[in-house]
Amino acid sequence: MNIKELLTNAATAGASDVFIVAGLPFAYKLNGKIHYLNDTRLMPGDTKELVEEIYQMAPEKDFEAFQKNGDDDFSFSIKGVSRFRVSTYKQRGSLAAVVRIITFDLPDPDKLGIPRSVIQLSSFTKGLVLVTGPAGSGKSTTLACMIDEINRTKEEHIITLEDPLEFLHSHKKSIVSQREISSDTASYVTALRAALRQSPDVILLGEMRDYETMNVAMTAAETGHLVISTLHTIGAANTIDRIIDVFPPNQQSQIAVQLSMVLQAVVSQQLLPCTDGTLAPAFEIMTVNTAIRNMIRDNKVHQIDGLIYSSATPALQSMDNGILQMYKSGRIDQATALLYATNPEMLKRRL
Repeated sequence: MNIKELLTNAATAGASDVFIVAGLPFAYKLNGKIHYLNDTRLMPGDTKELVEEIYQMAPEKDFEAFQKNGDDDFSFSIKGVSRFRVSTYKQRGSLAAVVRIITFDLPDPDKLGIPRSVIQLSSFTKGLVLVTGPAGSGKSTTLACMIDEINRTKEEHIITLEDPLEFLHSHKKSIVSQREISSDTASYVTALRAALRQSPDVILLGEMRDYETMNVAMTAAETGHLVISTLHTIGAANTIDRIIDVFPPNQQSQIAVQLSMVLQAVVSQQLLPCTDGTLAPAFEIMTVNTAIRNMIRDNKVHQIDGLIYSSATPALQSMDNGILQMYKSGRIDQATALLYATNPEMLKRRL
């Protein structure tokens, strides 16, 4: 089989990721479990051929440059099948690739189990909304649902800055400009600074990677734009600490004050294996109120977790409360609930 047939079959099966690595058969991940196409192991020559075929489907990418650098990220689509986000790399001297499968259709939050309280965070007109969680936890899917909600309900200019582009948004009520880092613009910082001159109402920043990106993102949020972005952190307090710690020590007090004014919400999510063999997300939701703003400004971030844990409102929901709801509805078993809990001992008593 060629790579087009292999990817088509994986997409049809409902796989989330495809793995092309020498020494193993062609593999794909379905509902969090790895499946192998057959028993035939791929040799270095096989993986090189498959990776080269991928580059032929993305003609704007340079295969020779990848061979020289050893890493590359890009996306492409197969008409009538799906979009694909690719990360190619070298391992043990051979070429390898991991391909994320992204459907053409925008995700339905109700079918995926994303609560309405998360989607409604897109109703803010300014400030910073963060979606956090480990890699592969569905952050991009949640962001796509939030952007689609704005696109369907408001007349605004939405600019997305992604590396690479994943979900494609058509113009509905809003105008959507989607820019891919490296092919449409040099970097996140360059694109973000340019976006401020492009009359945006909403800026989606694929990832707040470093000090400079965070600085410009907070400035954008401060000047009256809604900035939605992601971080690879778990928990609202950890997210706030991570942002403040990126800045030099002599700026951290000032950044804490700035963050207390612009931060609107932090959503943390992780995917849990369900009893029916599928995966479903559990959420921690922190919508910033006056008490939380004071805690951030006064360097009392450690108190935020306790405030969220003791709350029973949709605006402030702890991860363990989200997991408890999934357990009570029969979607997950007790072992899974305790494995993914932030405070397993406390949750065990509640169970």
